[in-house]
Amino acid sequence: MAALSDAARLVVKIGSALLVDRSSGALRADWLASMAADVARLRARGTDVVLVSSGSIALGRGVLGLGASDLPLEQSQAAAAVGQIRLARAWEEHLAPHGITTAQVLVTLEDSADRRRYLNSRATLGTLLSLGVVPIVNENDTVATDEIRYGDNDRLAAQVAVTVGADQLVLLSDVDGFYSANPVADPAARRYDHIAEITPEIEAMAGDAGSGLSKGGMKTKLMAAKTATSAGCAMAITEGSRLNPLAALEDGAPATWFTPGLDPQAARKRWISAMKPRGTLAVDAGAASALGSGKSLLPAGLVGVDGRFGRGDPVAIRDVTGRALGQGLVRYTSDEARAIAGRRSDEIEEVLGYPGRAVLIHRDDMAV
Repeated sequence: MAALSDAARLVVKIGSALLVDRSSGALRADWLASMAADVARLRARGTDVVLVSSGSIALGRGVLGLGASDLPLEQSQAAAAVGQIRLARAWEEHLAPHGITTAQVLVTLEDSADRRRYLNSRATLGTLLSLGVVPIVNENDTVATDEIRYGDNDRLAAQVAVTVGADQLVLLSDVDGFYSANPVADPAARRYDHIAEITPEIEAMAGDAGSGLSKGGMKTKLMAAKTATSAGCAMAITEGSRLNPLAALEDGAPATWFTPGLDPQAARKRWISAMKPRGTLAVDAGAASALGSGKSLLPAGLVGVDGRFGRGDPVAIRDVTGRALGQGLVRYTSDEARAIAGRRSDEIEEVLGYPGRAVLIHRDDMAV
C-alpha cells in the first residue's frame, strides 16, 4: 500500500471548510500554520508539493457580507475576485517563514481539455516545481462559467496530479476515508483501508455531494481516484480538520488509499503511444541516438516534417530510413517546425520572429 513518506511529487487538495471558519467566514489561522509546517517538512526531504486550495469564494463572500446561502453566478465570481487575492496572500504569509516561495495558478477546465493549454500548464507547473516553488492552484472562479468549470476541486486536484506527473494525491476531507455507506446515517458502515480497483460495487456505495461551503462528495472523490490512478498516481482520502493533517496521515491516521497499476511515467507513455499521430517528424542519426538515451528532441536534429499539426498534437518520430522511433506531443505547429528544422535553439527567435521553446518534443511528452 502507498505511504506518504514515499511521495516524490505530491498534490494536496484542501477544501473550503478546512480553511475558512463556517460561522465567521475568517481563515483558520492555526490550521493554516500547521499545514504550512507539514508542507515545509515534506519540501525539506525533497518532495515536490502542489496545493489545490479552495477558499476564494468562501473568503470573498465573508468580506462582501453575502451570507452562507447559494449565490448567483455573478456574485460568486465577484466573491472569488475578492477572495483570490486574500487566499494567495494567506498561503504566502504562512509559507514564507519556512523559506518557501509560492505561486498562484488559476485554471479552468479548458486548460486541460485543450492540448495546447494543457502543455502550457504542464510546462509552467513543471518549471515552478523545478525552481523549488509551491504552486497554489485553484479554479479560476472569477471567469469560469458552467461549461468551462471543473465544478469541484476533487476532480481539479486529480487533473493537476496528472498534469504534473505526481505519484501521490491526498484529498483532505471531512471524513477519514471511503465507507461502504454514509457513516453518519449507517453505524454499520465500514471504512476501506485500501482499494485496488474501483468496481461498480464500490461506485454504488458513494453518496451524493454535501452542502454548505464544501461542494465535494464521495462521488466526485471516486471520479478523482479514477483519473489519478489511471495516470499512475496513488490517492488517499483522509480527515483534514485536525492540525498537521499530513503529519497525522504519515503517522498512521485513518485513510483510504486507492492504488494504481502503473507508475505515472509509464501510464503517461502508454497514453501518448495510444494517440493517433497527426504528422511525422524525420530526425538525423544524432537525434535518433539522443532519443534512445532518453533525451528530448531538439530542432537541430529535425530533417523533415510531414503532415499538418498544431501545438500539442501527437506526431510520429522516424529516422531518415523511415524506421519508427516513437511518438510525442509536439511543442510547435507543422509550419513552425519546418521553419526551425536543423536550427539551434538560440536561433529560434530570429527565425520565427518571436521567442520559442528550446525543445521540439520534451522527453516527458514522448514515448520512445
